[in-house]
Amino acid sequence: MTNRRDFLKKAGLATVGAAGASTLAAPAVHAQSTIKWRLQTYAGPALAEHVIKPAIDAFNKAANGEMVIELYYADQLVPTGELFRAMQKGTIDAVQSDDDSIAAPVDVSVFGGYFPFGTRYSLDVPVLFNQYGLNEIWEEAYDEVDGVKWLSAGAWDPCHFATKDPIRSLADLKGKRVFTFPTAGRFLSRFGVVPVSLPWEDIEVAMQTGELDGIAWSGITEDYTVGWADVTNYFLTNNISGAWCGSFFANEDRWNEVPEHLKTLFKLCMDSSHYYRQHWYWGGEAQLRTEGTKLELTTIPDEEWATVEQEAYKFWDEIAEQSDRSKRVVDILKKYAKTMEKAGKPYRYG
Repeated sequence: MTNRRDFLKKAGLATVGAAGASTLAAPAVHAQSTIKWRLQTYAGPALAEHVIKPAIDAFNKAANGEMVIELYYADQLVPTGELFRAMQKGTIDAVQSDDDSIAAPVDVSVFGGYFPFGTRYSLDVPVLFNQYGLNEIWEEAYDEVDGVKWLSAGAWDPCHFATKDPIRSLADLKGKRVFTFPTAGRFLSRFGVVPVSLPWEDIEVAMQTGELDGIAWSGITEDYTVGWADVTNYFLTNNISGAWCGSFFANEDRWNEVPEHLKTLFKLCMDSSHYYRQHWYWGGEAQLRTEGTKLELTTIPDEEWATVEQEAYKFWDEIAEQSDRSKRVVDILKKYAKTMEKAGKPYRYG
């Protein structure tokens, strides 16, 4: 009976097919338009070649015409400080930057970019997010803001000074006009540094004209890559952070419109971007310190630099007082720091 019913069904379909051959012979094709996004990064063209372009190129190739992401560079469509609002309004679809620089209206934004001594090595960032609970905290914070979806955080390079004049003591920092990130500048001002905010593309000229005395925006890899090593003379080996923390964000409505398989593809490409930076920066920092010919290395003695670290921990406690969530992040950073120090080499030296 089962076979007979199947036969009758097929026969019936065949009859319908014969009667309406002209219709079934040319099945309807539902045209699906390509999803197009505009993504702006914090980085200029030379830097973007490494920190994001390989991942976006890979995504566009793998998406096979279903989705295309157009990549724009620092300040190209919107000033960096206005990126969050532009993304929230839908003026642009996605952003790669730190929370701090785009003025994200969440309490955790202070931890994006270079939070002083929050990390010592680039691997600290993914461990903190994936194993110590920062992923969940960031999702919680951005869920309270309409219109923007936080997607993923990763590590970049450490924060060092590149300057015209040598820095060999904390006294040498006093009065120096330095291009840096908002929170990093807020912290460094305790040591007499004068933080300066300028469009990214103007930094090289500002160094040449004397508007700036130095840059505390990157490690030595970026100094060489973007041309800053050509307009500075010295590189301070001490850093206030072992890794910049940056993220990918998207307009919430646009993200929700993306099919699940393309969301998965984009997440994989973000992970690819995070991985690329891990080895590109790590190798570059060492190679250019030892083989680079443009910058002379200087160092502030450990005992003097220890006072900067001590001040950072005071800064942590001040930030912790800003909100319950900020305190939770600071508590995680403290727990992580103790774990790494207790673990010793190779997790922490000295």
